[in-house]
Amino acid sequence: MTNKKKINPKKPKFSPYWIYGIIIVIFLGMQLFSGSSFQEASTTTPSQFMTFLKEGDVEKVEIVNRREAKVYLTPEAEQKETHKKSKPTSLLPSATQLPNYKFEFGDLQNFEDEIAKVVTDEHLDPKPKIEYKTEQNLWGDFLIGLLPFVLLIGVWIFIMRRMSGGGAGGGGGSQIFNIGKSKAKLFDENTDVKTTFKDVAGLEGAKEEVQEIVDFLKNPEKYTSLGGKIPKGALLVGSPGTGKTLLAKAVAGEAQVPFFSLSGSDFVEMFVGVGASRVRDLFKQAKEKSPAIIFIDEIDAIGRARGKNAMSGSNDERENTLNQLLTEMDGFGTNTNVIVIAATNRADILDKALMRAGRFDRQIFVDLPDVRERNEIFEVHLRPLKKAKDLDIDFLAKQTPGFSGADIANVCNEAALIAARQGKKAVDKQDFLDAVDRIIGGLEKKNKIMTVAEKRAIAFHEAGHATVSWMLEHAAPLVKVTIVPRGRSLGAAWYLPEERLIVHPEQMLDEMCAALGGRAAEKVIFNRISTGALSDLEKVTKQARAMVTIYGLSEKVGNLTYYDSSGQNEYGFTKPYSEKTAELIDKEISDIIEVQYQRAIKLLEENKDKLTQLADVLLEKEVIFKDNLELIFGKRPFEKEEMVVNKKVEETIEIIEEEKELDKTKEE
Repeated sequence: MTNKKKINPKKPKFSPYWIYGIIIVIFLGMQLFSGSSFQEASTTTPSQFMTFLKEGDVEKVEIVNRREAKVYLTPEAEQKETHKKSKPTSLLPSATQLPNYKFEFGDLQNFEDEIAKVVTDEHLDPKPKIEYKTEQNLWGDFLIGLLPFVLLIGVWIFIMRRMSGGGAGGGGGSQIFNIGKSKAKLFDENTDVKTTFKDVAGLEGAKEEVQEIVDFLKNPEKYTSLGGKIPKGALLVGSPGTGKTLLAKAVAGEAQVPFFSLSGSDFVEMFVGVGASRVRDLFKQAKEKSPAIIFIDEIDAIGRARGKNAMSGSNDERENTLNQLLTEMDGFGTNTNVIVIAATNRADILDKALMRAGRFDRQIFVDLPDVRERNEIFEVHLRPLKKAKDLDIDFLAKQTPGFSGADIANVCNEAALIAARQGKKAVDKQDFLDAVDRIIGGLEKKNKIMTVAEKRAIAFHEAGHATVSWMLEHAAPLVKVTIVPRGRSLGAAWYLPEERLIVHPEQMLDEMCAALGGRAAEKVIFNRISTGALSDLEKVTKQARAMVTIYGLSEKVGNLTYYDSSGQNEYGFTKPYSEKTAELIDKEISDIIEVQYQRAIKLLEENKDKLTQLADVLLEKEVIFKDNLELIFGKRPFEKEEMVVNKKVEETIEIIEEEKELDKTKEE
C-alpha cells in the first residue's frame, strides 16, 4: 500500500480561483452564444445592394437597430453565379433563415426613400419585404455594468491583503481580518531547531540563568513544592553581538515547550490599536499552548519609557502597545505558565514599569567575553574551518581584547576568505592576524599617493606613539606599527590593552600620554604640528572629560560625578552644574591634557636618537613589530611584573575552577 501511495501522483489541490474561472467562462460563453457572432454573412455596400434590388434578387430586407441592413435573396437569385459565394454560414445549427448580405447605411429615411424609388421605377413584383428589428445583448450589457464594481472590489481586496502582511496564512481574502493577529513564529517540539546550549560558548552565568528557566517549565513541581513561584520574565541586556539572540535560539532548541519568537517592531503598525491587539493575540496563543515561552527581540522598539518623547502621533500608539504588554505580563489576568524572555542593548531607555519585579524578575547581563570565553568562542567558530594544525587558539583569544562573539565570528570568516584569496589549503595564524587588522583598521591602501615629506611625518608620528608607550609602565604593550594607509587613517599602531575591571588614574594618564606621543614627536623632530593627530586628540579629550565629570578623579572638582545612568539628562536643556563649575571643568580637562603632552615631549627629547632610529626602520620596512623595538630600546622593564601578575591571576582562576568541580561532585 505504501508503494502505491508513493507511485501515484499527488492530486491537485482545490483552489477557490477555479470557481472564479468557471464563472467567468460561463458568462463569456453566454455572451458569445447569445449574440450573432457565430452567424456570418457576406459584407456588401449600399450601391451593390441597389443593384441587387433592381435585378429583383432581393426577397427581404431586415433593418436592425436603424443602422444595419441584412439582405435575404430569393431562391432563384441564390443559384446565380454572382451570389454563389453569399451563401450564409453558421457554426451552430439554426432553424431560421440566415441573411446573405449585410451592410451599414447612413440616414434611415434616405435609405427607405431610395428603396421605394427603385421599387417604383423597376415595377418590382413581388415587392421586397422591409422589416424592422431591435437586437439587444443583455448579458453583455450586464457584464459591462458589473465590471466597475468588480474592479473596485478587487483593488480593495488587494490593498487590504498587502496591508495585512501579504498572502501568508489563510487563502482568499481571509487576510483582511488578520491585521490584528500576532506575527510571532512558533517553534515547538516538531520544529527542527538545531541550536543548543553547547553552541553557546562562554556566557556561563547567562547560560545558567536561562537553563534554569527552561528547567522551570520542564519540572515545575521541583520549585513550586517549596512554595516558590515560576518567574514571569527574564531580560537579556548587553552590547550588540554578545549573543543575546543566540541564547534565545538555544532556549528554543532545548525547551520541550512551545516557543514564540518575534521582534519588537512586529507590534508597530500604521493602524491605531493594532499593536495592542497583536499583544493580546500573542498571549492568547501562548496561554492556549502553555506552558510556553515568548521571546521578544529588541524590546526597546515598544518598551521605551513613556512621556520622555515630546513628539506626538505614532508615540501614542507605541504607548498603548506597551500598556497592553504590561497588563498581559502582570495584571489582573496573570498567567503563571507563560515566561517572557526579551533582549535589548538599550536597557537605560526602557520604562520602569516594564523593568520592575513581577514582570521581568531577572535581568541577565550579557557582557563582552573575557580571554577564557573568547577561547571557547573561537573553538566554536573554528569547527567548520580547515585550519592549520599548529594554530594556537589561546594566542588568538589574547589578540582580540574587547571583541564580541559576533566580532570573533567575523574574524574567523575574514581569515578564511584571506587564506582562500592567497590560494592556501588551510587557514593559519597570519591569516587571522591579517583579518584582525582588516576589521580594526580597514582595508590597506598601498597605492595611496603620498609625498616623501608626508610619509616621513607619518613615520615619526607613529614612532612617537610606539616610543612613549614603550617607556611608560601602564601604557598598553605594543604589537605592531605600520605606515601603510588603512581605511581613513594614514598610519596605525596596534596595542594589546590589559583587560582591567577597574582603572586607576595613573593608568589613564599613561594611556593619554602614549596617545599624545604622535603629536609630541612631530613637535620634537619638526618643531611643528599637523592635523594627523585628530583621532588621538578626540580619544584623549574623552578620557580627560570622563576623569573629571564622570569618575571624580580630579582634585579641584572633587569627588563629584555628573553622569546620570537613567538617561534623564539627555532630555533636559540645563546642565547639572553652574557656569563657574563649567569653567573649572574646562580648565581642569585642558590642564590634564597639557601636562601629559609636555610629559610626552620630555620623554621623546630624552630618547630623540632612538626615536629617529625607529622612524628610519619604519620608513624602510613600513611595518615593524615588538622585536624591532626590543633591538633599539632593549626589553621593556615592566614586563616581568606583568608576567607575575598574570601568573597569579591564572592560578586564582584555576583554584576557583577546581572548587567548582569539587562542589559539583559533592552535590552528585
